[in-house]
Amino acid sequence: GLVIILLLTLIFDYFNLIPNPDLIMAVFAVLGIIPILINSVKSISKKELTVDHLASVALLFSFYMGEWHSAVFINLMLASARIFDKWTEKRKDGIIKSLLKYRPEKIKVLINGNLIIKNIDDVKVGDIISVEEGVRIPVDGVITEGQGSVDESTLTGESIPVTKKVGGKVFSSTLNTSGSFYMKAEKVASESTLAKIIILIEESSLKKSKTVKIVSKFTKWYILVTLFGASILYLLTHNSNIVLAVLLVVCADDIAVSVPLAFTVATSKAAQSGILIKSSDVLERISKIKTIVTDKTGTLTYGRPKINNVEISGKVKKDIFNSLLLSVEANSNHPISKAIVKYYTDKKIEIKKADKFNESFGEGMKSKIGKYEVVAGKESFVEDSGIKISDKYKNIFSDLNKNGYSLTVVGINGELAGYLSFMDEVRPSSKKVVEDTKYLGVNKWVMLTGDNKVMAQTVADKVLIDDFRNGLKPDEKIREIEKIKSETNGLIAMIGDGVNDAASLAMADVSFAMGVVGSDAAINAADVALMTDNLEKIPEAMRLGNKTNQIVKQNFIFWGLSNIVGLILVFTGNLSPTGAATFNFLTDFVPIFNSLRLGFK
Repeated sequence: GLVIILLLTLIFDYFNLIPNPDLIMAVFAVLGIIPILINSVKSISKKELTVDHLASVALLFSFYMGEWHSAVFINLMLASARIFDKWTEKRKDGIIKSLLKYRPEKIKVLINGNLIIKNIDDVKVGDIISVEEGVRIPVDGVITEGQGSVDESTLTGESIPVTKKVGGKVFSSTLNTSGSFYMKAEKVASESTLAKIIILIEESSLKKSKTVKIVSKFTKWYILVTLFGASILYLLTHNSNIVLAVLLVVCADDIAVSVPLAFTVATSKAAQSGILIKSSDVLERISKIKTIVTDKTGTLTYGRPKINNVEISGKVKKDIFNSLLLSVEANSNHPISKAIVKYYTDKKIEIKKADKFNESFGEGMKSKIGKYEVVAGKESFVEDSGIKISDKYKNIFSDLNKNGYSLTVVGINGELAGYLSFMDEVRPSSKKVVEDTKYLGVNKWVMLTGDNKVMAQTVADKVLIDDFRNGLKPDEKIREIEKIKSETNGLIAMIGDGVNDAASLAMADVSFAMGVVGSDAAINAADVALMTDNLEKIPEAMRLGNKTNQIVKQNFIFWGLSNIVGLILVFTGNLSPTGAATFNFLTDFVPIFNSLRLGFK
């Protein structure tokens, strides 16, 4: 309201529509200085220097000289700056409110065969919830009956609905566009994916970038230097008009507002596209990435290996082999295990309970099921477990590897029982992503994989990877990243799934976790959490980082040029204090509106 009153007062005064303008201007000037002085006192009590102190000095000069128009302009300038500062904070709150509107407050829960309406905060883990067509899914869970077509764009930014059947995972805030189903709640509302995203957005604004911190320090020193310079100028010239005009021209409120505003707008825009950037500091580092290290499975490839062939070579019958292998693999979350489980469950083979189970992730697993001791995994893992592999099968396995196939070798009761061959499909977008990031300044891509050299070379050739390290165990990947960091200049980024690669991600300067919807561990593990497994979000994030840093640099240039021009006009006698206040007020909007450009397409 104050901004409108001050602006109207100045406009009416310009057209001579105000009787006794000096008195009215003086009243508004006095009213306007009160909040500024209060803020100045609060800042001093915290041992901080802010733009309010510089403005307070300028206002006191204006009062002393009777420059009421200048005083009103100063108040208008600071009030406008505060509006944009508050808008910066409310931008974050607006995103949170827009997300919260996707959370239904009332839901239908199945209790003793009847649907009872409950408040969402009363839902417990294990409750069976009815989700009808056109209804938002309230919490994270799994479908137990029926099916639906779910729009997950609120979380992933992808608008194409995904078909969800029995056993399919569904997430809070997503929309069931067609069909109906019952789901079992796996998380309460306060722990759902939506709640996790809201917490991340709230926390991101608290973590300032290096640029924002520098601006804060710069502002403090700038104020001291400006006040000192103004004092020297007054001692030399004894010209209050020039001193006041200089103070009005060089007030740094525009740069103090526009820089944090740029980062806030950018992180908000990224979140709306399914890219969660943990802080403005991360956004700043993204633009400086020179080397990208990536896992192969689930990043460059789909991570959904397709079974090509199953060969049974031992004494165990086919139905027993299939049942035992399925029962072992059902205990693992490895992508290969999931592919094997899917392959066999489609054939409706019984899963038996394992008496013992032990997994060496990325290598293989051992299990005891009844009277059977089962080993399944890489050829080397099976051999190390005491299973002898004849030269005949070693040659077969070698030929399959040379043709780009991976293997799961199976041993039962101390003998080779068979093997499965499969191939992981390379994402069509992988090559383009590598090319796009190199165009954005990345010098090198390095792939880390547990696969053999032939498999690794095949994928590297398809997507134009510069270097790869194969045959690595999870702990060896960490050492490789350390080695890569010592060999390269510039920042290193790591791409992984955020769960199995959590330790490796922590080693990088910037870490990207892909497809994190529904996984708290994955969301927490990385600097940038990609809600989908869309690799193209990485160059999108880099472009946004580049644009943000460009706009911040432009804002400093705009601020510097406007100060130079303003000072020249003051010292050549072309700007009075009122003109200087007007000049500063108008030029303030240039960097602010420049920052707002980040929110546009």
